Amino acid sequence: MQMNKFMRSLVIALPVVTLMACSSGPSEEELAAERNRVAQEQAEAERSAREAEQARVQAEAAQRMQRAEQTAQRELEALKNEQTVYFDFDRSTVKAEFYPVLDKHAAFLVQNPSQRVVIEGHTDSRGTPEYNIALGERRAKSVETYLMNAGVSSSQVSVVSYGEEKPAVMGATEYAFAQNRRGVVVYQ
Repeated sequence: MQMNKFMRSLVIALPVVTLMACSSGPSEEELAAERNRVAQEQAEAERSAREAEQARVQAEAAQRMQRAEQTAQRELEALKNEQTVYFDFDRSTVKAEFYPVLDKHAAFLVQNPSQRVVIEGHTDSRGTPEYNIALGERRAKSVETYLMNAGVSSSQVSVVSYGEEKPAVMGATEYAFAQNRRGVVVYQ
């Protein structure tokens, strides 16, 4: 009988000991530490992904700005090839044939509000120096008015008159006079 009790106790104790041996896994603190480690790794991975995305977005923005600057520079170089408006003798009215040229300058200036220009007014050598200075200023102001009517800000445009002081072509021929009666859009 005692043997029977011993066997019963053994039959009951053996599974309990076995269960206790199997349940000797990580403690609650070890599990919490592991969860914290995994959470930190995930947070670090997410932060790295955000930083990488932010860097990519900044790089793309920088490339777009660089392309825009290059495009603006190309446009500016093209405009510098068409910067002169010619006037009739003793006139300061912009001729219709120069509207497309001035429209290009106006469009560029509207798109680039930080860009500044000086409109230089010139005359041929006929007339007194005082008259030619005044005529050159009227010509420059005529170009300025056209640009401002096309949407260019007045803070982007200034005028100066050189009168007959800076001829484009020397001489007293009609060709030289015609080349000297001009307004020039000069980018700063």
